[in-house]
Amino acid sequence: MGWLWAIIVGLVLGLIAKAIIPGKQALPLWLTVICGMGGAALGNGASTWIGVNDTKGFDWTRHALQLIGAILLVALGDALWAAFKGRDRTAAPR
Repeated sequence: MGWLWAIIVGLVLGLIAKAIIPGKQALPLWLTVICGMGGAALGNGASTWIGVNDTKGFDWTRHALQLIGAILLVALGDALWAAFKGRDRTAAPR
């Protein structure tokens, strides 16, 4: 059941990150989910590192850190995906 929640959280965080990042991303859905899952793991690690992972009530700081991690990974993943596919994102469309 833990993997199912990780996939769901990764999907939600990845889609929110894609909505926040300006412009259109060429990242496929499966890679968006993976970046969202990685962002959640980064956010959990950062919240443990700064000591806010175990708080009473809703963990706003932890969730904000997860979203920041997802935004960073989706942006990086999109840049790498575009470079891997050989598309120049700065060129004007034809």
